[in-house]
Amino acid sequence: MFRYYCLNPIARVGLDRFREGFTETKEIGEAEGILVRSASMHELELSDKLLAVARAGAGVNNIPLDQCAEKGIVVFNTPGANANGVKELVIAGMLLASRDVVGGIEWVKSQTDNPNISKDAEKEKKKFAGTEIENKKLGIIGLGAIGVRVANAAKHLGMEVYGYDPYVSVDAAWNLSRDVRHVLNVDEIYAECDIITIHVPLMDATKGMINREALDKMKDGVILLNFARDLLADEEAVLAAVKSGKVRKYVTDFANPTTAGQEGCIVIPHLGASTEESEDNCAKMAVKELMEYLENGNIRNSVNYPNCDMGVCDKAGRIAIFHKNITNMIAKFTTALGNNGINISDLTNKSKKDVAYTMIDVETPVTEEIIRTLEAIEGVFRVRVVK
Repeated sequence: MFRYYCLNPIARVGLDRFREGFTETKEIGEAEGILVRSASMHELELSDKLLAVARAGAGVNNIPLDQCAEKGIVVFNTPGANANGVKELVIAGMLLASRDVVGGIEWVKSQTDNPNISKDAEKEKKKFAGTEIENKKLGIIGLGAIGVRVANAAKHLGMEVYGYDPYVSVDAAWNLSRDVRHVLNVDEIYAECDIITIHVPLMDATKGMINREALDKMKDGVILLNFARDLLADEEAVLAAVKSGKVRKYVTDFANPTTAGQEGCIVIPHLGASTEESEDNCAKMAVKELMEYLENGNIRNSVNYPNCDMGVCDKAGRIAIFHKNITNMIAKFTTALGNNGINISDLTNKSKKDVAYTMIDVETPVTEEIIRTLEAIEGVFRVRVVK
C-alpha cells in the first residue's frame, strides 16, 4: 500500500485515477508520495519515508531539488499539461496591450451615472485606440511546450514570428510551424520585434535576463510580456522603460509591489494555468508519474533525476539505486550482488549532471543484507526495493 499526501488541493479528476493500492493520508510524515502545486516545501522536514514529489505544474522553484536529490527523492513536474491555458492568456495579453481595452473598460465604469454615456463614448474612444497584432513581429524567447503553442497561434493570427531557443528539443521542433523564423541570437529578437514574450525556466543563467541592457536593444514602443517567472525580468528597469516610453506596455502574470497599479503595466494575478482544464491535466499527469514510479521505479519528467524506464518487473526483484554520477559505480553494484550470489537479469543506468539512477532486475529475492551492502557503497544516496 502506497500513501500520498496533497500539499495543495489537487483536482479530483486526477486523484480518482489512483489505482487500488494507493490511499491518501492526512499525515505528511507517513507519505511515500507528495502532490503539490504552489505550496513551498523549502521549510518542510522531509520524511525518510518520502520517495517522490509530483508537482502539478511546470515550475519547481517551491521544491528543494538538491536536498531531494541527495535523499533519493524523485521530483516530477508536468511539462505541457497547462500549456494551452497559458498560451491563451498570452494571446489575450498581446491583445490587451495592443488595444487599450482595460483603459476603455475603466472609463465606462467611471461613467455609470452619465446619461450621455453613449455620445460621450464616441468622443472618448479615440483615447483608447490601439494597434492590431496582424503583421506585427512577435519574438518568442523559449520554444518549449508553451512557446511553441504561442508561436503557432500567432502565425494563424497573421503575425511574423521569430523564435529563439538554443536548446530547443526535437519534440518542440517537430511541433513548431515551419513559418516561424528560428534565430540564433536573442539580440535579433530585441532589435526586430514589436512584441516580445518570454517562456524560459528560471535559472541562474536566465534570472534578470530582461534587464536594462536588453531593454536598450529593443525597439521603441515595444510590448513586453512575461508569463513565465517574475524574476526573469529586472522589473525596476522594465518600469523605468515603461515610464520613458521605451516599453509601450508591460504585461505580467506575477503581481508584486513594483508593477501593481503602475501606468503602462497590465498585472494579472497568476492566472496563466488557472483554468479547470489545465488543473485537471496537471493532476492527471502528476498522478500517472507518481504511480509509475512508486509501482515500477520508472522515472519520466523528473527535474532532479534522469528519465529511466524498464517497464514492469517480471523477475524476483527490482533494485533502484540513487547515487553520485561518478566512475566505477556499476562495477561496485554488480560485484556486491555477485558476492551475495545474486544473478542480474537486466540493468540500466542513467545520469543527470551530478546524480545517477540505476535499476537492476534480479532473479533472487532481495534481502535486507543485500540492501545494507549496497547502501554502504560510497556515493550511494538511497537504495530502494521496488519489488
